[in-house]
Amino acid sequence: MTKEEAQQRIEKLKKWLKKWNYDYFVLSKNDVSEGARDKIKRELEDLEKEYPEFITPDSPTQRVGAPLNGKFDKIKHITPKQSLADCFSEEELLGWEERIMRLVPGEYLDYITELKIDGLNLSLIYEKGKLLKAVTRGDGEYGEDVTHAVKTIESVPLELNEIRNYRLDDYPILEVGGEVFMSKKSFDELNEAEGDIFANPRNAAAGTIRQLDPKVSADRKLEMYFYSLSMPEKSIIAKPTTQKETLELLQKLGLRVNTNFVHHTDIKTVIEEMRKWENEKDSLPYLIDGLVVKVNQTRHQKLMGSTAKSPRHAIAFKFPAEQSTSQILDIEVQVGRTGALTPVAILKPTEVAGSTVSRATLHNEDEIERKDIRIGDTVVIQKAGDVIPEVVEVLKELRSGNERRFKMPLRCPVCNGAIIRPSEEVVRRCVNPNCFAIHQHQLEHFVSRGAFDIDGLGEKVIEQLIKSKLIEDPADIFTLEYSSLLHLDLFKDKKAQNLLDSIEKAKILPVPRFLFALGIRYVGEETADIIADNIHLETHIIEIKIEQKKNQLSLFDEGEKTKNKKVADVKDLKEALKKLTLEELKEFEGIGEKVAETLHEWINNEENQKYLDKLDRAGIKLTTQGRIRTNQLKGKSFVITGTLPTLSRDEAKEFIKQHGGKAISAVSKATDYLLAGTSPGSKYDLAKKFEIKIISEEELLKMIK
Repeated sequence: MTKEEAQQRIEKLKKWLKKWNYDYFVLSKNDVSEGARDKIKRELEDLEKEYPEFITPDSPTQRVGAPLNGKFDKIKHITPKQSLADCFSEEELLGWEERIMRLVPGEYLDYITELKIDGLNLSLIYEKGKLLKAVTRGDGEYGEDVTHAVKTIESVPLELNEIRNYRLDDYPILEVGGEVFMSKKSFDELNEAEGDIFANPRNAAAGTIRQLDPKVSADRKLEMYFYSLSMPEKSIIAKPTTQKETLELLQKLGLRVNTNFVHHTDIKTVIEEMRKWENEKDSLPYLIDGLVVKVNQTRHQKLMGSTAKSPRHAIAFKFPAEQSTSQILDIEVQVGRTGALTPVAILKPTEVAGSTVSRATLHNEDEIERKDIRIGDTVVIQKAGDVIPEVVEVLKELRSGNERRFKMPLRCPVCNGAIIRPSEEVVRRCVNPNCFAIHQHQLEHFVSRGAFDIDGLGEKVIEQLIKSKLIEDPADIFTLEYSSLLHLDLFKDKKAQNLLDSIEKAKILPVPRFLFALGIRYVGEETADIIADNIHLETHIIEIKIEQKKNQLSLFDEGEKTKNKKVADVKDLKEALKKLTLEELKEFEGIGEKVAETLHEWINNEENQKYLDKLDRAGIKLTTQGRIRTNQLKGKSFVITGTLPTLSRDEAKEFIKQHGGKAISAVSKATDYLLAGTSPGSKYDLAKKFEIKIISEEELLKMIK
């Protein structure tokens, strides 16, 4: 290859690499594979090594420069940078619209919404179409020069596209604003490789952009989206008249724009868009914390002006915070159904994830010691979805010196009974079987949704029933009488009858739910299913009235449609369990040694056998038919997350089990499928990380031929 041929080849490779990067990063087109792009880039690198005189600053090979020797230079922004005002509710958004409408009376307003990516704001300056500087927001007037790091970001063009037949040399100085971020996948890979050095992707992006060595930035795979453009008054490039035109022009110039922006003619559709992303945000490969709402027309933006800190024409419409701060007013100890003592922080009420929180779990005394949590501390609390709020961090720098250390009680705070802490456990337990708290929580568990599912037996009702001595154990629930209930403060005629109807309806339930309701330690819903699948019960037919719900018939056998149902008696279940040896229990797939020992000990306890006899006399019947309808899902494990379109989570679990599959609670590398609905939560991210197949309810139903 001659020198002239090498120069021509280099120019051609640069041209096509630039086009392919534009197609991939800006247009989301993947016509050329990543492997092919990498090979072309390596060819270009080899040619530039052989002919270094043809290396230019805009070459795709020149993204990683030399490390900086010291601190970052301070750069003055061409246009001062402002921060957006925040709002967290529909009412606040409507209040913002009302204020800005007064600034342009009689004018029609339309809006653009853009995803608010949780990253780092940067301004990039292009001179004659070539990247000159990349500057952090800083104090709004001056920022830090981080050009060396930004050049390593592949979604940032080193040279803009030529548009309207104008040469780059004719381009004015352009200043573009955008957000640098790290994807969830890159963040997980970084923390896995370097040992959880960052708390979240935003911190990782900010820390990476300020690395002195650009090779570090290149290795950490940052990305960038653009959303604003400033140019001189006199420019060959026509100035956009709307935010929508601004985003379209940025794309034409070769700058990557997040295509999830939406044009709205009414503020009501902005609210609908927000609700949509509240449900779907976890499906994105990057973190967002809300929407940015902007007045679309540029002339309206100018008329509205700015406050000292923020532009009036735009606002950050944020999701309810999943983390907040509060003060620990006191620490109380709760006693659970197994006697476990759990310390709970009593908080100054605060808003977290859209609800008011005044309590947060502290887990156990070891956790309190590890985090050095004290009464009076200002703390960070976290709540995600339906998870109980927890204290994640103490802000020790805010301590006044009046904070008090907490000590776990030496006696049960409810019954004053003895407490033990087994050597292999992190929790203390009350060992008094007559403890009121244990008694109450056992009853609450017995009537809960995954167990007997009895409507009308809430915490306050159970407490009153215990105090009035109408019930001593769960079996007594089935002996309650109408006249006795009417003597209680919480009951009137209709409520008493509704409760009795609910109790009667609950007398027939599947074997797994009955086993779960017993409250045997370590026997959760999955373990109860395993036990039920491994025992055989003699059944007989009884006639019952079935109330079918919409969409429910497809989940059950044909026998479920009739008034005849095959059932087993509780006494038969008791005898079947008693026959199981400890060795046989250990051989059940999915049951560990500890679970087997606990179950074996429970069923061979004389008091527990009397309890089962009492439930049998109360008329409890156990259904066993219809558990496996086909084996089409045999050997496949499913984790369910989010809200499904037609099935409840329990119905989906039952469907999976009836076709031979396993419904498990935690995502692992061994999981076969994640069944995901709306608002899927962290299990979705974990499934993505482990490359587990994610399916919808419709896809699940199609798996059954």
